[in-house]
Amino acid sequence: MNGQTDTSVPGQTIAVAAEALYLANLLLLPGFSFALLLWLFFRHRRNGAPLARCHLRQTVAASLWAGVILVIVNVLILATGGYQSANVWMYVIIYFTVGHSSLILLGMVGLAKAMAGRAWRYPIIGMQCDE
Repeated sequence: MNGQTDTSVPGQTIAVAAEALYLANLLLLPGFSFALLLWLFFRHRRNGAPLARCHLRQTVAASLWAGVILVIVNVLILATGGYQSANVWMYVIIYFTVGHSSLILLGMVGLAKAMAGRAWRYPIIGMQCDE
């Protein structure tokens, strides 16, 4: 052997997958990644390891909040003149600079915590963990 020992925490693989799917939902494949995340959540929500359940709850909650924020931005755009208005670019730039970037940063921290085998609660939008 190579002298390395297995130091993974129970549920760590699922926790890393949950955080990776959350980031993929924001960056690469929205919708498809969210569907996979929901499938993983419903598969492991009751019988998964505490670490896996914690990260799954966090990522599903954060994904739902990301969707709510996106809907709010679209309603704001429509309420202030629609997509032909000059204000649309202001809202889009503010959303991507503040909202979307913050969600990505939180996802990166969550992924780092999952890779370290530690629980993580998203600030403000996160759900309480079992641990």
